[in-house]
Amino acid sequence: MKASKLEQEENRTKHERRLTGFVLALYSAIVIYWMFIGFGREPHTGGPLQINLVPLRTVLLYFDLGNGLSPAIRLVNLLGNVVVFIPFGWLFPRLAKGSNSWIRLTFSSASLILALECLQMLLHVGSFDIDDLLLNLIGVWIGYSLFRCYLRYTQ
Repeated sequence: MKASKLEQEENRTKHERRLTGFVLALYSAIVIYWMFIGFGREPHTGGPLQINLVPLRTVLLYFDLGNGLSPAIRLVNLLGNVVVFIPFGWLFPRLAKGSNSWIRLTFSSASLILALECLQMLLHVGSFDIDDLLLNLIGVWIGYSLFRCYLRYTQ
C-alpha cells in the first residue's frame, strides 16, 4: 500500500530533522575543536585568567592599525568570530522546537557562547572576551536572518 501524502511529509520531516541534527553535531564538534585545540592553541599556564568585560575594547584594538597586529590576526578575530556562528543561526532553529524566535535564539545562543567562553578561560586555552560573544551573536543573527528569508522564499 502506498503511503499517504501526510505520511510521506512526516517521513521527509523526520529525515530532515535527523540530517540537521547530524550536521549540527558535526558543526559543533568542529567549532569546539577550533575554540579549544585548533590554531595551535596550547594552555597558557602560570598567568592570571584573561578576561575582557568591556564591550568593543578588543574590536577597537583590531581597528587600530598602529598596534602591530597582522592583517591575518585581525581578519580571523573579527570576521572569523562572526562567520563561524552563521551556521548555528541557520541550523539550531530547524532542530530545536520553540527556538524559532529572535529572543529565544539569542538567549539560547548567548548561553552556549558564554559557557564556551568561560571554558576557554578556565582551561587556559583562550580568554573570556565579551567582544567574542557579541561577534558570535552577530553571526547567529545573520544565519537566522538567512534562514527566515529561506522560509519566506520556500513557503
